[in-house]
Amino acid sequence: MLLKYFYDQKLAHASYMVGCQRANEAVIVDPGRDIEQYLEMAEREGVRVVAVAETHIHADYVSGARELADRVGAKLYLSDEGPDEWKYLYADQYDHEFVHDGDSFMIGKIRFEVMHTPGHTPESISFVVTDQGGGADEPMGIFTGDFVFVGSIGRPDLLEEAAKIEGTAEPGARDLFRSAERFKAMPDYLQVWPAHGAGSACGKGLGAIPSSTVGYRKRF
Repeated sequence: MLLKYFYDQKLAHASYMVGCQRANEAVIVDPGRDIEQYLEMAEREGVRVVAVAETHIHADYVSGARELADRVGAKLYLSDEGPDEWKYLYADQYDHEFVHDGDSFMIGKIRFEVMHTPGHTPESISFVVTDQGGGADEPMGIFTGDFVFVGSIGRPDLLEEAAKIEGTAEPGARDLFRSAERFKAMPDYLQVWPAHGAGSACGKGLGAIPSSTVGYRKRF
């Protein structure tokens, strides 16, 4: 399994390329607007970008999902969780699959299982990754988006405070608590790959270290 980390210092935004060398295929998780960095990396590594996986609808940066769909025909894996008024309105223009809690999809021999983790936003999902091509039958990590960070957890009040969507902070906090309880039940060894680092307003006290583990996040 190929895993590449991309970080935009100005936006404190992290994105990832996950590739299967057996199939020469890759997916970009939470891509930023500058898609050239992903295409150049894919060419160097000898893989094709065939998909994009979004953890949630982003309000703090411009996603590169649509441009990747336009440029290379990437299939979009998008959350279909949350209320009807909180959806990806552009999806019908592209090859896409709306996913729900418990769904899964494959990139080559790499399995992505969808976990609904609302709280920061109602449609937020995480992706639990298993490298079946490497012989694993248990997951190795989780892409948490803005749900869990290194040193913090996603803010449930941003929709109300920043986007002025009234009445979302309290239910968001309750959702976040339930999501955190699910997270705590996961294996300690799982690596945690978030979508933001130090400096982001999406959480408080975010660390500059790019990754963590479920076990460490449980303790601290």
